[in-house]
Amino acid sequence: MNSTQTAPAPRRILLAVTGLTPQVVTETLYALACRMESPWVPDEIHLITTATGAENARLNLLLPEGWFHRLCADYRLPAIGFPVENIHILTDAAGHALDDIRTPEQNTLAADFITETVRRLTETPDSELHVSIAGGRKTMGYYLGYALSLYGRPQDRLSHVLVSAPYETNRDFYYPTPYDHPIHPERGEKGSTLDARHARVELAEIPFVSLRHGLPDALLTGRASFRATVEAARDALGPATLALDQASHRIEAAGKVITLAPAQFALLAMFAHRARMGAAPLRAPLKMECDEEWSRQCLDDIIAACGSLHVPDSVEVALRNGVGDDYFSQHLSRLRATLKRELGPAATPYLIDDGHTRPRRYRLALAPEAIRFGSL
Repeated sequence: MNSTQTAPAPRRILLAVTGLTPQVVTETLYALACRMESPWVPDEIHLITTATGAENARLNLLLPEGWFHRLCADYRLPAIGFPVENIHILTDAAGHALDDIRTPEQNTLAADFITETVRRLTETPDSELHVSIAGGRKTMGYYLGYALSLYGRPQDRLSHVLVSAPYETNRDFYYPTPYDHPIHPERGEKGSTLDARHARVELAEIPFVSLRHGLPDALLTGRASFRATVEAARDALGPATLALDQASHRIEAAGKVITLAPAQFALLAMFAHRARMGAAPLRAPLKMECDEEWSRQCLDDIIAACGSLHVPDSVEVALRNGVGDDYFSQHLSRLRATLKRELGPAATPYLIDDGHTRPRRYRLALAPEAIRFGSL
């Protein structure tokens, strides 16, 4: 791209949950595209709903004379991708479409489905997601808003649409038309004929706290349950604690159990032991093939941390023969890469700190009480 070219505009996506009232879609689209000082017109629309809700949306919005197409024509909106394939139907454990959400199991399935949909729509950085929680059952709106907190980025938005009375309860109202359009009261209700032209529809934006930075890469790029994603975010935001199992070379950090390679475990165990003992930061080995003094110090610390029975043979042999800067740098880099891959941004408290000054002094910056050795 040369200096005269501008970056392509991000793909705009409107995502909503609906139940038996697909009007939420047209009301929200109207508020975004026709009412805002700077119109926000989505490139595509996605719905999450039940089997019954999907059929209602198809019949009322997407038929050639449906209200979605009428709104786009009335306000001369540009092309918006809203095929029937963008209506995502909640399913049960066997993959069958759900007609409603009534049981705890169905609630769990709905939470996982909604979470995965939001994760997928926020997976690429070249998009903006606007989420509406105005429709569907209350639990659906809750899960959708929470999912955006888990995966939302700075460019994403959350909102609820507000419709003036008595239009908000009238099933024949879909958006304020730019011309006179009579709407009759519901059967059995008192009142005169309404004119859709005079309805007020406004958008209430809802601030949310993004927890995305605390999620490991595996949850950002792969399918995960609502519960697993919430727990990962909670562990990342909670106080850092580290448990080390000398026999299995496993650690528990940020709520996740990880098996480390022997040399990586020995290195982390050494610094964890020094942190528990309140030892001073450890200097880097000399830039030479063999720094005997440094090697002896490290072996003593690893034996103290792991016990002589659990010191990896390869590590003990290397340190007894003496190692230098290359050995230390290589295994430190591999340890950091493993922790970052497994824990994502939550890895930060568990990374060996180099002091950020020269000469380098290395330590694990955890409080002694946050470190535990023993079986996992």
